Amino acid sequence: MLGGAEWVPSKESNHSSRSTPTSARDKPRLPYKPLFGGERRVSAFKVFSQRDFTETRGFRDPSEGRKLQDKLGGSDITILSSSPHSSLVVWLYSLISYLPYLLLRSSDSQSFSECSRRVKARSVSGHPSGPYRDVGALRVLATCLQPGVNTLDRVFESSVCRSPHIDCLGTRDLLSEEDETQEDGRVFKKVILGEYRWMSYDQVYKEVRAFGSGLAALGQKPLKNIAIFCETRAEWIIAAQACFMYNFPLVTLYSTLGGPAIAHGLNEAEVSHIITSKDLLETKLKNILLEVPRLRHIIVVDDKLKSGSEYPRGISVHSMVAVKRLGALPENASKQRRPPCASDVAVIMYTSGSTGVPKGVMISHSNIIAGITGMAERIPNLGEDDTYIGYLPLAHVLELSAEMVCLAHGCRIGYSSPQTLSDQSTKIKKGSKGDISVLQPTLMAAVPEIMDRIYKNVMLKVEEMSVFQRTLFLLAYNYKMEQLAMGYSTPLCDKLVFRKVRALLGGRLRVLLSGGAPLSAATQRFMNICFCCPVGQGYGLTETCGAGTISQLWDYSTGRVGAPLVCCEIQLKDWIEGGYRSTDRPCPRGEILVGGPNVTMGYYKNKDKSSEDFFVDKKGQRWFCTGDIGEFHGDGCLKIIDRKKDLVKLQAGEYVSLGKVEAVLKNCPLVDNICAYANSDESYVIGFVVPNQKQLLALAERKCVRGLWEELCNNPFIEEEVLKVITETALTAQLERFEIPRKIRLSVEPWTPETGLVTDAFKLKRKELKTHYQNDIERMYGAK
Repeated sequence: MLGGAEWVPSKESNHSSRSTPTSARDKPRLPYKPLFGGERRVSAFKVFSQRDFTETRGFRDPSEGRKLQDKLGGSDITILSSSPHSSLVVWLYSLISYLPYLLLRSSDSQSFSECSRRVKARSVSGHPSGPYRDVGALRVLATCLQPGVNTLDRVFESSVCRSPHIDCLGTRDLLSEEDETQEDGRVFKKVILGEYRWMSYDQVYKEVRAFGSGLAALGQKPLKNIAIFCETRAEWIIAAQACFMYNFPLVTLYSTLGGPAIAHGLNEAEVSHIITSKDLLETKLKNILLEVPRLRHIIVVDDKLKSGSEYPRGISVHSMVAVKRLGALPENASKQRRPPCASDVAVIMYTSGSTGVPKGVMISHSNIIAGITGMAERIPNLGEDDTYIGYLPLAHVLELSAEMVCLAHGCRIGYSSPQTLSDQSTKIKKGSKGDISVLQPTLMAAVPEIMDRIYKNVMLKVEEMSVFQRTLFLLAYNYKMEQLAMGYSTPLCDKLVFRKVRALLGGRLRVLLSGGAPLSAATQRFMNICFCCPVGQGYGLTETCGAGTISQLWDYSTGRVGAPLVCCEIQLKDWIEGGYRSTDRPCPRGEILVGGPNVTMGYYKNKDKSSEDFFVDKKGQRWFCTGDIGEFHGDGCLKIIDRKKDLVKLQAGEYVSLGKVEAVLKNCPLVDNICAYANSDESYVIGFVVPNQKQLLALAERKCVRGLWEELCNNPFIEEEVLKVITETALTAQLERFEIPRKIRLSVEPWTPETGLVTDAFKLKRKELKTHYQNDIERMYGAK
């Protein structure tokens, strides 16, 4: 999934309380977040009901509070607690800053409020089930960026012709690397990196041609699959463009997959050539080579190969430089290539395997082009002045689509990694700069897990401020939230108060795209306010090329994923068992079906699953059944409220939406990650929790409990105290009693893609988590 909203419906959707999924109940308030010290102190983040809001903010008329609530998307309002005199201070600030505001404001600032009230999509059939289309695509869905440019090689060639000497791909030089011993004795590698070194569009194009020609010289044939198993880097996209140009279907595999999953993908796709990195070859690929009998050529993207390594007979290892050199030879470069057709397979993208064995999704050139056409329409003024930071896995549809959008519009892409992204990243030596500080991107894609970490880290910094600094920050936060709701920007406030926070992401960010999982309303509001840029929350899946919906950048409402993109339409299908129908009032609800030219060709060598999840309608249009439950609001925006696979019926007949429970409890400052679990044979929910280290240590200190980290996580008393805090958060958010975990298990280690417990987009792998915690499940359910 590319993205999603919080797993809770709008407050208006209060339907019958019979035995239906609890996601059909009232929308919970956001929980209190004890960010400023002790357990029972008043939180800096306080959730106000409409009545609280009108009283606290000093509105003379309660309807003023209702208006502001409506402008913020109809949800309860999260504001920062400040002094009783804040209204007077805000009034004085507004008076003093009025003239500077007129000078510094953007030309679009007054249009936000009007735009957010516009109808963004309509049902073309007039029926509440849809299909719904963007108001700009009611007559016909968009299929391409430019007429006649219908394959990915032509899209890139078009950009090269327009901007041959503009920077295209950038990588930082490695200046030095050293081992650093931590207090606990562990040794971490730290790096010092230089400036970005750039290749122009013309240089990249020449490398692409040479590499594609070299692969052909090594025996790679058109329409025959070739695999890439590599980290996100410039060489990945060069290799991909070469495959698109020479019509080699590209099989993508996550670099965090385990050996059996890698072998499954390579054998199913029958690849003879694979592109990889030196590290992945030595740590993962080398161990399974005997299990992949068809493999003949390994191309390593690094310049220097490891000497002395032995590989099975019949397998040749080449460097990428050597393959490009081979392709540049006159006898190879002069050979006629077979260009792809729009209907040819461009990518076979293996999923992350969150629900079992990874499935290969067949994506044609026309599918990808339709998808990036829809995405690009939601990002205004894309062009040569934009810089995108690439660090998410390119084997994930979100990152690949984002980079394809950038290359189609002449943007430059600077590469990074989660370990070197910021100044505080794990591999960056203290005192040196992370990639985002050096690159200063204008465009960025992020998964909610990363944004939640940023949010918590900044608020912990706020906790450490002096009383004056903290009061100033809280006043500015509340003031800006109110101004945004009324449709105004706050340029002076941005420059004086939020400049340092904004610098954490480089200081120039103008668009932040969220995808991969639900983004909490609190985090989205925080990113909008503190980083001074809109957050486009998106929804899509690998099966739809990552394209489905993206919220308009001027729509500051939270908890929704926007209207359908211009390349697709969305239908709601009744799910009777779950209690969701398109005739529900006030919002039609049901399973989300996505149709359009971006819907992919199906699963590779899996006809049964393809026929189960895909279908073609009477008009010949392809549709994909997502399994997600959504509701359409009156302005045509979609909200994700549930997932069929996450719904569990307890022993007494109550339905629990695990995703909804997790989305609410992630707002608890003690929780870095959580997996809710329920068994239909049992009467209550349990949970596995990755605790926030700083918050848990502070809790242990307040309770006078001493011990190492592992001892604290295994301490039953600490476990009970954490459960109390989680329960308080759940009750504040108005979860039902049966939805709240009754027992929990604290995890010593964080869940990373390397552990195999989450995907590269940090989505939970429920099957693997269940296996990992099987003994704890038996303990928590056995000791009743």
